[in-house]
Amino acid sequence: MGAILSITFPIFAVIALGYGVVRAGLFRPAEMEVLGRFVLNLALPALLFSAVASRPLGAVIDPAYMGLYAIAGVVTLVLVTAALRLLGVGPRRRAVAALGVACPNSGFVGYPMFLLVFPDLAGRILALNFLVEMVVMIPLSLMLLEAARQEGPASPLAALWRSFAGLFRRPMMLALLAGVAASAADLAMPAPAERALALLAQAAGAVSLIVIGGSLVGLPRKGNVVLAAQIAFGKLVVFPAIAIATLATAAALVLPLPEERMVAALILTAALPMFSIFPVLAQEYGQGGAASLAMLATTALSFFTLSGLLWWLL
Repeated sequence: MGAILSITFPIFAVIALGYGVVRAGLFRPAEMEVLGRFVLNLALPALLFSAVASRPLGAVIDPAYMGLYAIAGVVTLVLVTAALRLLGVGPRRRAVAALGVACPNSGFVGYPMFLLVFPDLAGRILALNFLVEMVVMIPLSLMLLEAARQEGPASPLAALWRSFAGLFRRPMMLALLAGVAASAADLAMPAPAERALALLAQAAGAVSLIVIGGSLVGLPRKGNVVLAAQIAFGKLVVFPAIAIATLATAAALVLPLPEERMVAALILTAALPMFSIFPVLAQEYGQGGAASLAMLATTALSFFTLSGLLWWLL
C-alpha cells in the first residue's frame, strides 16, 4: 500500500496546497482562472503535440482503447439518465448529473496521475482521452442538457453542432491535429524547439493540480445534497464499474483489447473526478449548488477510490 500512496499522496497533497494558498489569500480565486488558461492553452497543447509528434502514428492511435472508452462513456450516460428518470429526477437535474458522471478530468487530474503511474504513456493516454471526451462524451452530454431545456427538437442538435464547431478552435485540439500531421509526415523537430515544448509541457502536471485545489475555494456548499451524492456515486463507482464490465465483455467476445497498462489507464480514467468546468455549466441550468457539492465530494473521495483501484490494478 505504501507504493500506492507514493502515487496518490503527492497528487492530492498538491491539490490541497492549491486549496490552502487560495484560502490563505496568497492567490486570489480569479488567478486560478489565469493559471487554468495557461495549462489549457499553452502547457497541455505543448504536451499533446510533443507526445504525438515524437511517435510513429501507429504507436499513438489505439482504436481498441478509444472504442472501448467511448462505449463505456455512452453506456454510462444512458444508464445514469435512465436510472435517475426511474427515481423521479427531473430532466435538467438528470442531464446535469449525466454530464458530471461521464466527463472525467483527464487533463488536470488524470495527466499528473499517469505521469507518476505510467510516465512513458502519460502523454499518449491524455491524447486518446482528449479525443474521445471532446468528440463523443462532452458533445453528447451537452446535447442532453439542451434537450432538457425543452426548447424544441432543433435545440439538442444545435448544441451538438456548436460543440463540434468550437472543438477545432481549441488550442489542445489544434496541437493534437498538428502533432498527428507531424507524426504522419515523419517530421523531425529541431532540438531547440523540442526543448521549448518540453519546458512548457513540464509545467502542466503541477500547475494543473494547483488549479484544481484553488478552484475548490469559494464553491457554493449549499445545494441538492441528494443529487450531489448521486453524481459523486455515479462518477466514482458507476462509471469505473461500467468500464470494467465493458472490458470484460470485450474479452469474453474475443474482441481486440488494449495492452495491459492501457487497460488499467482506461479504468483509472473512468474513476477520475469530473472536469473542472462542471459547476459552471451546471449553473446555467439552475444546478450550480449541487454540482459544486458533487465536485467537492468527488475530488476528496477520489483519493480513496483511486488508491483502491491502483492497489487492485498494479
